[in-house]
Amino acid sequence: MDVLFVALPVALLLGAAAVTAFILAARSGQFDDLETPPQRVLYDDVEVKPRSELSDSETPAKQASVTDEKTG
Repeated sequence: MDVLFVALPVALLLGAAAVTAFILAARSGQFDDLETPPQRVLYDDVEVKPRSELSDSETPAKQASVTDEKTG
């Protein structure tokens, strides 16, 4: 029975902290846009050219060697 004197206030404090954290997050705009962030993962950042538009100097093998030279 003595455990309730400790467990109940701790549970109330944790609940109040969770509610406070939710209110602060909602006021700061954390939950404004729920659609865009998950969809952003699906899109590539780099635009890829089709092979027909690549010139001889832009073939994937030449691009890799140029990239290696820049980083090496």
